[in-house]
Amino acid sequence: MAAPHTQGVLYVHSAPRALCQHVEWGLGRALGEPASLPWIPQPVIPGSVRAEFTWTGTPGTGAAIASQLRGWEHLRFEVSEDPSPGVDGGRWLHTPGLGIFYAQTDMSGNVVVPEERVRYAMEIASGNATELHRELALALGHAWDEELEPFRAAGDESPVVWMHRVG
Repeated sequence: MAAPHTQGVLYVHSAPRALCQHVEWGLGRALGEPASLPWIPQPVIPGSVRAEFTWTGTPGTGAAIASQLRGWEHLRFEVSEDPSPGVDGGRWLHTPGLGIFYAQTDMSGNVVVPEERVRYAMEIASGNATELHRELALALGHAWDEELEPFRAAGDESPVVWMHRVG
């Protein structure tokens, strides 16, 4: 019987050019074969680059990719892994300031917050709505999404207009 396969996407949202080869080496180690990424300029941080790479592999490959890439200074990335038979999907986000975040995902790519995490948030909040909001935002990876969003928006190769830089 063949090993189960899944697929996903690596989004390198921003990397200094000096890290490109190291990112490719790490990705190659996780995939078990050499990898080459299509690097393009990242307009949010002049002089940096970005890339997208669709991968296939066995379940757990997304975690292996994230493990290979985490911790690099100035590297922002996102890895998704689609669910496969008997295995949940996943999403890994990394920023230099926040480190790495992992969340389980459903068939549509939505973050799934497990029951025990919701119960923990309710317990910590002790009826305080502001604290419950903070705990649920943490469980959903809100801070990571906030930091990565300008880099995602610049990913369609359209220029990003920064209102504070206009004029």
